[in-house]
Amino acid sequence: MAKPFRGVVNLDIRDSVPDWGPYEQPKAPSGAPNVLYIVLDDVGFGALGCYGGPIETPNIDKIADNGLRYTQWHTTALCSPTRSCLLTGRNHTTNGMACISECAVGFPGANGHIPPECATLAEVLVEQGFSTAMVGKWHLCAEDEMNLASTKRNWPVGRGFDRFYGFLGAETNQWYPDLVHDNHPVQQPATPEQGYHLSVDITDKAIEYLDDVKAIAPDRPVFLYYAPGCAHAPHQVPREWADRYRGRFDDGYEALREQTLARQKEMGLVPQDTELPPVNPIGTPDTRTGPDGQPFPPLDFTRPWDALSADEKRLFARMAEVYAGFLSHCDDQIGRLMAYLEDTEQLENTIVMLVSDNGASGEGGPDGSVNENKVANGVPDDLAENLKMLDELGSTKTYNHYPNGWAMAFNTPFKMWKRYSYNGGTSDPCIISWPAGIAARGETRDQYHHAIDLVPTVLDCLGLELPDTVRGHTQHPLQGVSMRYSFDAATIPTAKHTQFYSMLGTRGIWHDGWQAVTTHPAISGWARFPDDTWELYHTQIDRAELHDLAAEEPGRLAELIGLWFHEAGVNQALPLDDRSAVEILTTARPQLAPPRNRYVYRAGGAEVPESVAVNIRNRSYSIGALVDLPEPGASGVLFAHGSRFGGHALYVKDNRLRYEYNFLGSEEQRIVATEDLPTGENLLLAASFDKDGEDPPGIAHGVLTLYYGDRKVGEGRIRTQPGKFSIAGEGLTAGRDTGEPVTDDYPGTAPWAFTGGTLNRVAVDVSGEPYVDLEREAAAMLSRE
Repeated sequence: MAKPFRGVVNLDIRDSVPDWGPYEQPKAPSGAPNVLYIVLDDVGFGALGCYGGPIETPNIDKIADNGLRYTQWHTTALCSPTRSCLLTGRNHTTNGMACISECAVGFPGANGHIPPECATLAEVLVEQGFSTAMVGKWHLCAEDEMNLASTKRNWPVGRGFDRFYGFLGAETNQWYPDLVHDNHPVQQPATPEQGYHLSVDITDKAIEYLDDVKAIAPDRPVFLYYAPGCAHAPHQVPREWADRYRGRFDDGYEALREQTLARQKEMGLVPQDTELPPVNPIGTPDTRTGPDGQPFPPLDFTRPWDALSADEKRLFARMAEVYAGFLSHCDDQIGRLMAYLEDTEQLENTIVMLVSDNGASGEGGPDGSVNENKVANGVPDDLAENLKMLDELGSTKTYNHYPNGWAMAFNTPFKMWKRYSYNGGTSDPCIISWPAGIAARGETRDQYHHAIDLVPTVLDCLGLELPDTVRGHTQHPLQGVSMRYSFDAATIPTAKHTQFYSMLGTRGIWHDGWQAVTTHPAISGWARFPDDTWELYHTQIDRAELHDLAAEEPGRLAELIGLWFHEAGVNQALPLDDRSAVEILTTARPQLAPPRNRYVYRAGGAEVPESVAVNIRNRSYSIGALVDLPEPGASGVLFAHGSRFGGHALYVKDNRLRYEYNFLGSEEQRIVATEDLPTGENLLLAASFDKDGEDPPGIAHGVLTLYYGDRKVGEGRIRTQPGKFSIAGEGLTAGRDTGEPVTDDYPGTAPWAFTGGTLNRVAVDVSGEPYVDLEREAAAMLSRE
């Protein structure tokens, strides 16, 4: 509530007394600390050096040496859900984030919109006199709102952040990111050839934002949310960083698990009697099927290292080297940020909280991938094709992800990985440092905590309580508990008693040291949830969830299952959804405008995100560019959608029209006109795809024909992807191709803009009408203009 005016108002200002109280901006209490969230992506419990892992992270280790490492800190097992918890202090389904925001399904617990009744930490602190800024990955905005026509209410600047620089979706290309600055998309400031990398860029911006505040108000505290894309796929990093790890992973992931566990025991991170689960703890396609005979998820089993060929071992090891180099490179950027804080004498009174959003990712499947988008399209990787790209891993030419055996290794000593309610998906690094407020240095804490506990901890450290209302909305109570009690009391019992889990069909519940968890595979499509098998573990002593006590303690198990259903009700966690990735990603969702048969795009506009662009999947389509060509020599991109990892483009090269459909980076299907371009005004340059079959279902086959007006000038057979061109990013443009190009065949240099003529507009038709009829209709329309 605004402060009342307490001055005196008379007819003459000379007889009046002002009161600035109601009009002043909020000011934080004197000496209030900065708050720095560092949120890593897909970094498991056993990856970082300070958690016994094999990856060199000297700057993160330094933060740990200056504070505390938590050994039983947990997440939701997935990106958006965890990030919603980190920022609100409420459970993911209370936040409407049962899954990633791109997978919203229209139920209270899974709608992809954090309700205003669950205010973010930024929304709270900005009203307490803090400046707030965010750089990196947001991933808390429903897909239908990730565009310039939509409301910006759930963009970072709509949820309490004064400044934002980063990307809105699940992931982005580290060399060619989809960047948003505050409330509008921007192009990256340099190219990879000029040394550009996203981790460096967002660190530059983070330091800039801090400097902008401190130059004006040195004592004003800042809440900075620093969320690099690392180490989510694509694993992309300068080669020299990957080369630092040459040969270090040649013994394989099973050997690495043993080595990491030995270090973890030596460091006191896990009980001394901790053992390793098998590499396939819940089954394989050969040993397990669903209740109705459904296959075991093909991506969720691990190939034993000894079963691999020499070439496979070489490929798999290099994929791990690239991941390790990616994380070390990110650590180097974190070091730059921490050095800035130290040099400017801010580090002493900055609360630093470094966490990962879930366990290491198994989405690379048993063989890994050079193009992770194949997973979202339901298309298996080809090992021979991947081997050909071994020397390109981490470069601009790959969108790579390691095999899931490395996920098990980087999650040591736990079972499974991201997406699962086992500790492999949920138990993650958490480091807290606050030199001015924590006396302990370099110690570990074993209290059980969760992502929802960070907001209560920050508020506790700042001496604040959650307001009853934020921005006029009555607040849902915080569901987490403060961790501050543990800062200087190593052995005090945990203040937390219950934590529920639900992710992509998997379920878990922790209560007072015991965990019940289902063996239901994630995104398996098995359904039949009442038939799920529940396991029971005493995780206070059995962190690896190796000794199932369900048969010995049936009463305790029944109580925990009942508690799960209670928590699911309280947190609106139903219905459960275990459908395949393709099914979930292609679910119909609200759109600002209904689908139509014809879409028109003009040169010069911002990139159009795929979620609101024309959808050509598994259907016939025609692309027509209306141009003026005063003379020969036109060149460049007329239309582009996607990238080299999946996309299509209509462009001009060597005075001829060309069309390329890049099928998931595996097959460049190029059709070149047999005639030079005509000259004149209002010329129609077109490509038309006529679908004549599907093989396999969802992958359309047909003939792609090029036209100058109504004259056919080229044709060839192509096939089209069943799913999206990208999981996030690389949208549609007219007159240029921003970011990663669809093809290296473009003439000129980035962004390969159309020159030598005027591009009036591009129309894409998905009505299914024959192209010649469409061309005649267009000619008639032009005659009427």
